[in-house]
Parts: sequence; C-alpha cells; structure tokens
Amino acid sequence: MQTVQLNQPSENLLDEIKLLVGSNGWKSADEMPRYFDDPRGRFEGFGAIIVLPNSTEQVSLIVKLCNAKKVGLVPYSGGTGVVAGQLSIDSKDVIILSLERMNKVREVSLDDNVVIVEAGCVLENIHSSVEKHNLIFPLNMASKGSCCIGGNLATNAGGIQVLRYGNARDLCIGIEAVLPCGTVLSELNPLHKNNTGYDLKNLLIGSEGTLGIITVATLKLKPIDSESGTALVAIKSPHDIHKIYKSLKTHVSENISAIELMSGFGVSLVTSKFSKLRNPFNIDYEWFLLIEVTGANGIAERLEGALNDCFERDILLDAIIAQSQQQKDDLWNLREMTPEANRISGAFCNSDTSVPVSKISNFIEDAHCAIQKVYPNLRINSYGHIGDGNIHLNVLPPKEISKDDFLKSNPKVREQVRMAINETTHLLGGSISAEHGIGRLKTRDLEMYASKARLKAIKSIKSALDPNNIMNPGVIIP
Repeated sequence: MQTVQLNQPSENLLDEIKLLVGSNGWKSADEMPRYFDDPRGRFEGFGAIIVLPNSTEQVSLIVKLCNAKKVGLVPYSGGTGVVAGQLSIDSKDVIILSLERMNKVREVSLDDNVVIVEAGCVLENIHSSVEKHNLIFPLNMASKGSCCIGGNLATNAGGIQVLRYGNARDLCIGIEAVLPCGTVLSELNPLHKNNTGYDLKNLLIGSEGTLGIITVATLKLKPIDSESGTALVAIKSPHDIHKIYKSLKTHVSENISAIELMSGFGVSLVTSKFSKLRNPFNIDYEWFLLIEVTGANGIAERLEGALNDCFERDILLDAIIAQSQQQKDDLWNLREMTPEANRISGAFCNSDTSVPVSKISNFIEDAHCAIQKVYPNLRINSYGHIGDGNIHLNVLPPKEISKDDFLKSNPKVREQVRMAINETTHLLGGSISAEHGIGRLKTRDLEMYASKARLKAIKSIKSALDPNNIMNPGVIIP
C-alpha cells in the first residue's frame, strides 16, 4: 500500500463543514479537550476541529468533502477505546467526527426481534430501551454507561457474555455506513440470510473506522431468560479452570453466559479502592471464578449441581451462590470495577490477549514469569473471560513506588513488559488483540506477529476502499 500525503484542512473546507452541520454541529478543538484524552493517560490526541453531524446524510457530505481534499477523518464514538483508535496522536491536521448527536433508538421490532439504533447510542441506553419489551441486547461490558454502539461495532467488541452470545459482529444483522468516497451503504433490513456477494457488513465491523463509518445498525435481540444463577467460586489455581468448565458444560450445556477469572490480588485491589465492595469470603483465596448461567426455570439448581460435582472432585475450595439481585450485583461489581481499580492503583501496562482455552493456565504462568524477568517484584492482576480465552494482564509497579516515579526511573519498562506478554501470547498460538482492536498502539505489533498473507490482504482491502487514506489514518496500518 502506497502512502498518501494528507493535507491540512483549509479554512474554506472548515467553513464549508461548519455551514453544513450548523452552529450546534461543531466545536473548536481548543475548547473541547475531552475529545483528545486517553482513558489510560498514555496519549494525547490532536485535531483541527470536532464535527458532530446529526444524520447519515451529513456524515456522507463531510466524508465527500474530506476525500476530495485528501484530509484525514478520525471517527469518535464514546471515547472509551484503550488502543488510541479514536485519537490522532501524530497530527493536528485531521477532523474529529463524533457521532454523539446520532443517538436515537429508531425502532424496536418485536416481530423480527431486532432494534435499529444510531451509532451514537450509549450501550446502556440500548439495554434499557429493549428491556421494557422483555428483551435484551446481550452485548455487555464494564464501560456500558459511556461506550457507544458505533465504537462497539467498529472494534467488534466482546465483553462478558461472548461465551453464549458472541461478539458485537455476531449480534449485528444490518448496518448503514458511509464509505471513504462518501457513498452510503444502507443494508438495515433484518435478513438472517443474504448471500449476495462479499459480506460488507462484517468487513466494516471490526475495521476500526478505517474502511468506513457505521452510522446506524440493526441489532439482534434475545428474550429475557426466566431464571439465572450467579456464583463466585474460589479455586486452587488456573490449572483447574478447564475441569470446572467441562463440569459446567455437562450440567448446564449452552446456558453458561459468563465465566470470569479474577485473581485474589485483583479482588483486594477492588475492595481497597471501593469501600462499599467486599470479598464475600473470610479467606483471601488466590483465584476466583465468577460464573453466571441463564435459562429456563431450574437453571440455578443445575448450576448448584455442577458446583457440587466440582466439590466432590476436589477442584473447588469455596463457593457462594447469589440469593438476591443485590448479591448478584455485588459479585459482578467486583469484576466490573476491576479496570478502574487497576487505573487508580497505578497499572502501567494493560494487555488484551487471547489464547486457546486449553492454554489459559499456561499463558498466565508463562506470562507472569516473563514479566518478572523484565523487572522483579512487579505486581500482576490477571483477569478475563475464560470461555473465549481472553485474559487481561494488568501490571503495576512494586509496592511503595508510584507509577510516575517508577516509569521515570525505568522509561523502557512499559514496552519491555508489553513485548514480554506479546511474545508469550505468540508462542502459545494466541492473538495480541482479543477485543480492543489494533488502534494506533498496536500497529507495529500487527506487523510483527501477523502473517504476510494476512497483512497483504489487509493492506489491499484498505487501498481499494480508501485509496486516499482519509479514514482514521494511522490505525491498523501505520
């Protein structure tokens, strides 16, 4: 793929865009720093202006103008991305395009079990909009109160219920999107079968805004299950995970909606930073699994049967089954507040890797060893989604050393730790990005670990659809 030189947006272009979106449809870059903040404080973004179109038609016209002038566009969703996909960190000569004004739930179809939403809809608002119809949109994650569905689709987000329902791509049945030339691709019909050539919907989902901007989506809905069961169990080590998982599959089959691994260290971080949360056990166990099953009446009893089987086989140390919605929420808060506890506690490296489920314990063991070789006494909080092999390693400085002081004294340690995790992942046949995407943070990693065939195909697709490289320049492909 040949590098295309992008241009600085001229005053005439900016004036034309301002006129197009109206006085409420743009903001000066100087007055809106939140669009340039990295959630983990590692990067600073730049941009010439923030534009806030309120329709697909406005997005199309803006893209056409920028493509004609070869000016870069950076799509902005909820700002929760952690690989700098929403931040231009190298150039001020780009236009930030935020979809926050496109935030309507257009339609809930009970006959088709779908909801049609605009890309700026906050994920949690979609949840509440469909729950009144006794339906759920099962994409769920800790950032649900601020992330938007456009960004979820652009990154093919995962979350805590991938095991049962799949990633964002699996839950989207149609999209409307603006291609790099400004053409609108509108395929919102709720078709479960459409074999008419290349699957453009699924090509755009997960493309991180580099092949087009998703503006509207048709999402699959599922019925609310009549019963659920939630348990927090203490385990001896990650080596027992596979045995526990097999027992659960035997007893509750496909009704497992989540199995989340949490370390004892991680739980202690959460409870120390959030006083309302507590470890429900009187013992500081080293590892926990948070398990949730959903289904017809009797599913909670079947969960209890699975746990009893695990106790009889001596692969569980302790267990608590939630007896109320409040208890369930308390258990889930231990998991959902983990990313924030990591941040407050000074985590300087946060990984998002996946390995085959059968190799989870090997990955945790090998990665911990590799990290300690970089710098002794680093503290590691490992947690993640067991059913799909997605493990997050969060690395903190040794005790009594602040993050800033540690990084100042060891300027190369963050990259060294990151590469130690990547190497371990690669050796076990895993992926360097399980659910967060490549963004701008991992472009060199992709070049290093992806196959030549994969890289060639990625670059060919990008060049064909976006020959001027205006769509999120610097993301995925450096």
